[in-house]
Amino acid sequence: MKLHEEWLYKADNDIESAKYLLLSSKPFYDIVVYHAQQCAEKALKAYLVFQKQDVDKTHNLIALVARCKEFSSSFEELKNEIIFLNPYATQFRYPLGELLPSKDETIEAILYAENILGFVKRLIDDE
Repeated sequence: MKLHEEWLYKADNDIESAKYLLLSSKPFYDIVVYHAQQCAEKALKAYLVFQKQDVDKTHNLIALVARCKEFSSSFEELKNEIIFLNPYATQFRYPLGELLPSKDETIEAILYAENILGFVKRLIDDE
């Protein structure tokens, strides 16, 4: 397995974990949105690795997608999804303010992460 494929494998695991936890009898919405953010982060890092770039130790999706745009301007299509998911790297992980996102917000996070992951996979397949 190539390194970018390993990143995509981990991104797949994150989104599948998020969907599994969403269906749990207990609302783990805080953990679900974290895994959705992680899926998007790993997908973007997979693309950078595919482009033979070093991957920074960052959770900032906005910074990662800016680097991805250096290779494909089509990443601009993901602007709304990136902005939406970016805070979930840390938001809800600690007892500071709201403890859980809403169910609707959680479902939206999963849909956005799936969209980003699919986008990256298609882009890599096309290149």
